[in-house]
Amino acid sequence: EDKLANKFILTANIEASDGGAAITAGNERVIRARLSDAKFFYETDLKTSLEDRLAKFDNIVFHEKLGSQGERIKRIVRLAAEIAPLVGADVEKTKRAALLCKADLLTEVVGEFPELQGLMGKYYALAQGEDASVAAASEEHYKPQGPADRVPTDPVSIAVALADKIDTLVGFWAIDEKPTGSKDPYALRRAALGVIRLVADNAMRVGLSPIITLAQEWIHEAVHGNTTAFDVDREGKLSNPRDIPFDRGLPSSLLSFFADRLKAQLREQGARHDLVDAVFSLGGQDDLLMVVRRVEALAAFLATDDGKNLLAGVKRAANILRIEEKKDARTYDGAPDASLYGSDEEKALAAAIDRAKTDATAAVAKEDFAAAMSALARLRPSVDAFFDKVKVNDDDKAVRENRLKLLNEIRAATRAVADFSKIQD
Repeated sequence: EDKLANKFILTANIEASDGGAAITAGNERVIRARLSDAKFFYETDLKTSLEDRLAKFDNIVFHEKLGSQGERIKRIVRLAAEIAPLVGADVEKTKRAALLCKADLLTEVVGEFPELQGLMGKYYALAQGEDASVAAASEEHYKPQGPADRVPTDPVSIAVALADKIDTLVGFWAIDEKPTGSKDPYALRRAALGVIRLVADNAMRVGLSPIITLAQEWIHEAVHGNTTAFDVDREGKLSNPRDIPFDRGLPSSLLSFFADRLKAQLREQGARHDLVDAVFSLGGQDDLLMVVRRVEALAAFLATDDGKNLLAGVKRAANILRIEEKKDARTYDGAPDASLYGSDEEKALAAAIDRAKTDATAAVAKEDFAAAMSALARLRPSVDAFFDKVKVNDDDKAVRENRLKLLNEIRAATRAVADFSKIQD
């Protein structure tokens, strides 16, 4: 059970007069030859270590604008070493795994049977005495390759898989080869989903922004800081055919792409995509695990009466502000003047906002999103009472301005958790 047997099954669409003897013999002959070839390739491959194969990658182009496979492997090693402590992986094992993870691409077996890439790397690594985690990463760093594929759980494999996928994404983002419509020739959507699943399924706390920035810097460094990347032009001057401008907006753009992939992933799991927008709109949300947890807490809160009614109140405040700010050609930022509160409802709302903002911010800092939602829920009675009893557009300009600032405070308080304006009714 769960082991390979030296037997095979075949089917034929004819009724054999000899009981299938000739068909069996013919298939045995083909399979025997195929297995004999595989055995020969395997034994030949074992004569050369994985590390001794690496030099050949320097002469294999990964992409004309992104350099050789050798350069890419060096970047993956550096990036994996940075990621390793974040996911609890041994740094030296991770560097070794990243160094060897592509080596089996140059073996005879993988050349003949490309679908075995990674798997053969694991077998060869074990055969040459590599650590089990190092060997496993050769196979697992390609995973997950789709929504139903297994997600690695070994920290070394996770670190190498993240480094491989992030380097790919950043590289193609840097040369503006992003997916468009149905076209995704470099499988970048799959790579992004792989990053999301590696982080979320393993409950890993990984801030993506600094990793993306490092990857971008190292790609730029490889292209512009390595003279082997240059050609000589007609005038005898060095020119760079792989010139890549350093786009400071790349990390933000790539995080938006992750947000889109995360929305698709959560939507398949039954979550609302607008809640993902509401969280990402806060800015600086590069910890995907925390995004998922915040979205889950937000969904649970909005399923309650307090959540639904508070959302209605916040949206009402936001709509009034949007109309008045557009009409007045100004914003209503800044703290309200307590001396201008002319009603108990204004005073009660101001006090409730201060408490909610303080408590929600403290809860978010502790990553207790349920408590943050509870803090916001306490705003509901005061918000309802304010809209029931108070005229926002008062005839007194100073009072009107103050009340609009109070509405802005409602919006600011809820932004401790999410941008409620992005949430659909």
